[in-house]
This record gives sequence, C-alpha cells and structure tokens, in this order.
Amino acid sequence: MKQYSAAEQDSGQSITSTLAPSLDIASTTLTSEEFDLFAELGRMRRVDAGQVLFRRGELGTTMFVIAQGSVDLDFGDDLVSKRLGPCEFFGELGLLMGDHARSADAIAATEGLLVELRHEEFQRLVDRDPARVSHFLRRAIMRVVGNEQSLIRRLRRRNYDLQAALDNLRTTTHRLNRTEELIRTDELTGLYNRRGLALFLQESRSVGATPGGGLLLIDCDSFKQINDEYGHAAGDRVLQSVASILRSVAGPYDLACRLGGDEFCLLVASDRHEDVARYVEYITGSVQSLTAMRQEPPLICPVSIGACLIDPDGDWDHWYALADSALYSAKRDGGDRVHWHEPATAQT
Repeated sequence: MKQYSAAEQDSGQSITSTLAPSLDIASTTLTSEEFDLFAELGRMRRVDAGQVLFRRGELGTTMFVIAQGSVDLDFGDDLVSKRLGPCEFFGELGLLMGDHARSADAIAATEGLLVELRHEEFQRLVDRDPARVSHFLRRAIMRVVGNEQSLIRRLRRRNYDLQAALDNLRTTTHRLNRTEELIRTDELTGLYNRRGLALFLQESRSVGATPGGGLLLIDCDSFKQINDEYGHAAGDRVLQSVASILRSVAGPYDLACRLGGDEFCLLVASDRHEDVARYVEYITGSVQSLTAMRQEPPLICPVSIGACLIDPDGDWDHWYALADSALYSAKRDGGDRVHWHEPATAQT
C-alpha cells in the first residue's frame, strides 16, 4: 500500500468541487467543507479493487472517507449490502468508541483513494473546527438511531440477535452523546466550556434566536492566594462551589459557563433589569453564606461580577466587552462587589 503524494492529496481534496450533494441529517455523505477538513488532517491511502479493508467482527479504531472509487459493505446474513462512493464515510464507530467490533466486511469495489482517520487525527479535527465536528457527530447519532429501526425490521425472526443489536445500539448512542457532551463541557465543573458556549451561540443564531437577555461575568477574587496557600485541590473545590451556585440559579433557558481559569459567565434569558438583578443577588448571597462558614481550606472565595443587558443586535464580543468593562471596574474598586454597565450603578 503506497501513500499518496502531496499532489495526489490536493487532487483528493479538490474532488468535492464537483461532488457537493444535498444532505439530510443522517446522510453518510460529507459536505464539501467537511471532506476538505477530513482530507486535510487524515491520511491518504490508495486501495486496489478487491482489497479487504476490514472484516465483520474485527475490532477497529479507524474510520474512512472515500475520495475516489467505491467500497462495498457486506453485513452478512439477510442484511442488504451497501455500495458507498466519493465523499461517503464508514467505520466511524471504531474511531469514536475505540476497539469497536466491525458490523460489516468492507471491500474496495474499485481502485480508489481513501482518507483514513485515527483517534489522533480526529482530535485535531475537534480542535480545528469543533462546530463542524459537532454537526458530524449529530449526523452519526441520527444515522445510528435510523439504523436501529431498520435492524428491528430485518432481524425480527432472530430474537437473540435482535436483542444484542438493540443493546449495542443503545450503548453506541449513549457513547456518541457522551462524546459530543465532552466537546462542550468543562471537565472540572460540569458547566459548559468556552467551546460549548461558542456552539450554543452559533446554534441560537442559526435558528434566529437571541441567546439570552442579560450577561454576568463572574471572577473569583484572591483565587491565586488560595491555590498558593492551600494547593490546587482546594482551588478546584472553590471553582466547583462557584459552578454549583451558577447551576442552581440557572433556569432551563439560561446558560452557565466556565470561560477558563477562575472566570465564569451566566447568560440569563430575561432582558428585564430587575430579573437579572435577582440572579446577581442570589449569587452574591450564596457566596457570602459560604464565606461566613469560615472553613479551612475555604469552600469559596469572594467574587466580583460585571453585569449588562444584552443588545439583541450585537454579538458575543460586544456583550463580553460591556460586561468585562463592568467587571474591571468592580475589581479596580477592590473586588467582592457588582458593577453594572447599564445602568451605571454598583452593588456591594
């Protein structure tokens, strides 16, 4: 098996200029943008007609995208075989789950060119374009769910095999959902991370929704001092305490996020100043109650909050600048207080 040259890789990536199909949510075909991204970060390999890529039951850890040629998937027994062509992908469960038993024989029907992706390449995909990868994962999940119904119809006469297939599909769906959740979630606190916030804003815009009416930026005062004096484990518990407060106050249409380090934000659905102010009062009151417990090491530290109401015609950078300016004012005045950008009042 020989590797493609740089010129061949460029040829493989440019193929999508004439192969840009319209997609449904469970399509096995990549968009031209997805193909270009996968081809850029994956490994190109040539295959010969009749070459076996993997056998049913083998454990696999890679997925493939067809750049040129075609591949047959033979599921065996009474299941219908499939022939895949350019821009279609297969074997993704081996990549996403690791050591997943292949459900079909994959054999090259013609000479062609494949893009092969291992875990390392897929992680680079996530880092490069998380929104596009998140959309790909959702399609993969919908594809699995759709296949579940097909398997039920085709394997009705084989109760044992049907139950095994259903159990496997439920596990697969759970793991795929978990994979997407990890892309969006901060591991320490369980809140959305900065990437999850960006995806939330993008998805809200795509359906014409305004993502919230108020924005709070929350910064931990003297956090470095806690880390230095009590260690990072104590610092982590402080961050988790702040996250618990935000999680408890956030409603079903609000979004709590850890932006990084000791900085958090809360997008509030209401655009009324008095409603957003109640969130502020809850957060500051909860922090003060935990501070009054005076435990060693401390469960919490004082926080500074910058607050603003969101202009629905603006974007995240504009909202962040307003709240950050208010937060800077709160920190400049000694911390452990709240500053509003609009109206220009402060609460301690």
